[in-house]
This record gives sequence, structure tokens and C-alpha cells, in this order.
Amino acid sequence: MPDTTTRATVDAYLAHLDVGDIDGALELLAEPVDWDLPGSEIVPWVGRRSTRAEIATFFALLDRHLVLEEFVVSQVLVDGPDAVVIGHLRDTVKATGETLRTWFSIHFTVLDGKITRYHFYEDSHAVAVALEPAVGGVTR
Repeated sequence: MPDTTTRATVDAYLAHLDVGDIDGALELLAEPVDWDLPGSEIVPWVGRRSTRAEIATFFALLDRHLVLEEFVVSQVLVDGPDAVVIGHLRDTVKATGETLRTWFSIHFTVLDGKITRYHFYEDSHAVAVALEPAVGGVTR
């Protein structure tokens, strides 16, 4: 029987992403899910989503625009159904070669082994600035 604890579910989600198994990560999401990545409207992948299909599109948009160079989790804090993951990432914008570096935190809520909340926080201005030469609209 799979471990349905908050920590096990978050660890499994991150492990799927680490090896590029998007379908495995999506299977760990409840449907609907409260999914949010706030940021500038010029960034194609930000915003609210609630279905696995919408989140699959999110991952496709990331892949279309970025090359993931580094995604490092430095800490996972768990309190009951909630977890906060803290780390940093480095991407390269495919259209420009611009490097994007930012710290992030992710707030997960897990119920019955499924992720019901996923809120991703990062330096959204840095993301928009790094993407700006490719899509236009942000000033430094």
C-alpha cells in the first residue's frame, strides 16, 4: 500500500519531476486541485489551474520556453497536511539564452495521498525580465 503521508506524497511528486516523469507527477494531483503560480501576464505558464490537463499544459509551456538547468530543494517543512518546499532554480530561456535564477517556495496541501493545493512562489519579476526579450512588455 502506498504511503499517503504529506511528506511521502511531496517527495514522490518531486522525485517524478526530477526524472522528467510528468505523468507520474500529475497522478499525484487531486482533481480539482488548487494550483497557482502568480506572476506577470506576459509569462505564458503563470496563473491558476485546476485540472490535470491544464497542468500538463503548464509543463508543456515550461518545456517550450525554458531549459531547466538546476532545481534544488534545500528544505521541506511539514505540518499535518501542509508542506512548504524551499529551494532555488536556474533555467535558460530558449529564445534568448538568458539565464534565470530565482529562489522559490511551494506550499502543498495533501489529503489522502493527493495534492489538493500547489502554490508556487518565486521572484516573478525576475522571471518576466528574463523572458521579456522573447515576448516583450517588461522593462528592467
